[in-house]
Amino acid sequence: MAPMGIRLSPLGVAVFCLVGVGILYHLYAEVISSRLAAFRRKKNIDVRELLAASVEAAVLGGKEVKKVRAENSLKEKSKGKTKEGANELLTLGDLLSHRKMYNLLRNTFPEVTVISEEHDNLVDQAAVWSRVIPAEILDKIEGGKEVPAERVTVWIDPLDATQEYTENLVKYVTTMVCVAVDGKPVIGVIHQPFTGFTAWALVHQGSNMSVRSAYSVSPPKVIVSRSHSGKVRSYIHDAFGNSTAIIQAGGAGYKVLSLLQMPPGDKEAIDQADVYIHITFIKKWDICAGAALLTAMGGHMTSLKGEDIDYSGTPLTKGGLVASVSVDHKAILGRLPNWDPDQQ
Repeated sequence: MAPMGIRLSPLGVAVFCLVGVGILYHLYAEVISSRLAAFRRKKNIDVRELLAASVEAAVLGGKEVKKVRAENSLKEKSKGKTKEGANELLTLGDLLSHRKMYNLLRNTFPEVTVISEEHDNLVDQAAVWSRVIPAEILDKIEGGKEVPAERVTVWIDPLDATQEYTENLVKYVTTMVCVAVDGKPVIGVIHQPFTGFTAWALVHQGSNMSVRSAYSVSPPKVIVSRSHSGKVRSYIHDAFGNSTAIIQAGGAGYKVLSLLQMPPGDKEAIDQADVYIHITFIKKWDICAGAALLTAMGGHMTSLKGEDIDYSGTPLTKGGLVASVSVDHKAILGRLPNWDPDQQ
C-alpha cells in the first residue's frame, strides 16, 4: 500500500510561510537591526571628523606643492586661457597635491561628492585620513554632530595661485578645502604651504581665526586679482573714489586671509585689506573655503548684486564677488556700479 502524502491547502502554505518568516525574524532580528543601524551611520558624516580630515588633506597637499617647488620640477603646461585672456597653468605641484587631497577625502568619505579643480585617473587606496583630530579642533568644536552624506559637496583647490607659484611668488600660494551642505559653505580650510599655517573654520561652531580691531570703508583698501583684474581698477575708483587704495595679489585664498587677523607668529607678513572684489567669472573651488571662513567670522561673500552663491552644481559662478568682514556689507554693495561680468 503506497504511503499517504500530506497535502497542504493554499491557506495552509501561506500560514506555514508566515510562521517560518516569524521564526527567522526573531532569530535574526538583532543582527538585521544592527546591520541597518550600521548602514544608516555610514550615510551620515560627523562634521568635526570631516573638518579634521579636510585640514589633514590640505596640509598633505601643501607638502607636495612645497616639495615640487623646492626641486624646481614644476613641469608646467597650459590648460588654456581664461575669458580675460590669462593663461591657466597646470604644474606637477597641482597634480600631486590633487592626488593626495582628493584620494584622502574620497577614500575616507566614499558617500560624499568631492570636486577638485584638477583631474587624474590615479586611485590611491592607501590615502586615508589618519583619524587624528588636532587638539585645537577638539578644544573648540563639539563632536557628534552629523549631516547626511547626500547633502554634502566638498570642493578642493589643490594649488591656488598657480601663476604666482611658477613665478616663485610663494606667499600667495594656498591649498584649500571647503565643505558645503545644501549649497551653503560650512567648513573652510586655507593652508599656506610655505609658512605652514592653516586657517580653518566650522560655521556656527568655531575657528582658529579672528577679525582685526579696525577696518575702513571711507574709502576701503580693496584687494583684487593681479592676473584677472580686467577693468576692476576703474570699477573700484568709480565706486569709492580715485584715492581708493588697490592691492593686486594672487590667489583667492590669500585675498580672504588679507581680510582677517593673522596669528602673531605668522612667518610671512600678509597684506591687509578691507574688501575683496572680483568682477569676472570665478570657480567655486577658488572661493568656497574663504566663504566659509568669512561666514564663521560674521562676514559675507556675495555676488556683485548681493546674492548668495550656491556652492553646489556646476563649478563656475558668473556674478563676480564682494567679500568683507566687520563692515557694513550692504553699504559696500550700494556703492558698486552696475556691472555685467559677461561684458568682459
